Amino acid sequence: MDNIAGKKSSLNWAVQISVVLLVALWLFPTFGLLVSSFRTADQISSSGWWDSLFPTQQNLTLRAADPDDEGNQVLKDGLYIVEGNLFGEAGDAEISVWGTSSRAIDANVAGDTAEMKDGETMTVLSDGTYRWTSPEELSGRGQRVFVTATTPPEFTFANYDNVLFSGNSTDSMAKAFFNTLTVTIPATIIPIVIAAFAAYALAWMDFPGRAILIAIVVGLLVVPLQLALIPLLRLHLGIGIGKGYLGVWLAHTGFGLPLAIYLLRNYMVGLPKDIIENARVDGATDFQIFTKIILPLSFPALASFAIFQFLWTWNDLLVAKVFLIDATGETTVMTNQIVELLGTRGGNWEILATAAFVSIAVPLIVFFAMQKYLVRGLLAGSVK
Repeated sequence: MDNIAGKKSSLNWAVQISVVLLVALWLFPTFGLLVSSFRTADQISSSGWWDSLFPTQQNLTLRAADPDDEGNQVLKDGLYIVEGNLFGEAGDAEISVWGTSSRAIDANVAGDTAEMKDGETMTVLSDGTYRWTSPEELSGRGQRVFVTATTPPEFTFANYDNVLFSGNSTDSMAKAFFNTLTVTIPATIIPIVIAAFAAYALAWMDFPGRAILIAIVVGLLVVPLQLALIPLLRLHLGIGIGKGYLGVWLAHTGFGLPLAIYLLRNYMVGLPKDIIENARVDGATDFQIFTKIILPLSFPALASFAIFQFLWTWNDLLVAKVFLIDATGETTVMTNQIVELLGTRGGNWEILATAAFVSIAVPLIVFFAMQKYLVRGLLAGSVK
């Protein structure tokens, strides 16, 4: 009775739970990365992204205004006074305890007055308002104050402004974004064009050695990418291509062609044979059959491979490292730029989170825009 047509399998619930878990494993980190990209460095270091909508308690190192700056220091009743707000202006943050030494950050509660060296005093209120006094004229930088404060949720676009439009080449990913597009678009189109012609020939044209070529294509699917990098680079240098965009386009084309030919050939060979034979009877050439019949019918398979190739090329680091000159940063791609950020700004998690999400935004758009063709292309030739 369990095999009656139309009856749901007893394991249907397990399949549904597995799908939900897989979606959650992918969705939660991506959503967390998005939320973190809008948070400040202090919030990221003090709490997880799941607490982003709630007030958080943070240990902050703030500084009073520099007394040397004009207008910050006034003389009143024999005392030199510097007043202001540690947060810049009074807001929703509330200080509970504070101190003037990193070894005693909770020495005082909000509203207390702390005695410091040379007769100086510091008073800090819960909203961050402070009063710094001294019998002698103050100089140098402003007094450091270590506070424990409860801060409200805060989201900012400053991270994206810093990453995309910063004049600092260390942080800016704008140029790396366009460099990645320059690599990815041709490296996706070129193998599709070549593979489409090859797949049609292997599927519908009779010539000696066709079976051997098909076997070679299948064999090339298991060749490790790393095995061919150095020989291919030496070939590029030997023929004068060197390291540049042309070299990386040809490298991605070579590494992507076996899967492209295999995928497209399996799809084309499953197309109705009568259509091709009728076209030949009507006098159509192989090129006309290919351009007017095969290509329109093979669009799902073409789109399926385009998704794969675009994602692989966009997220590639190894091939770009080998075949692109990035010492000056003129051809640096986004994956390499993120590696540079990890090396130079490893503590700035807000910059890294924003840069990472900018990097995955385009692949996400491409995937969701073309996902309906993905399954159709992957199932090519499985049902006739």
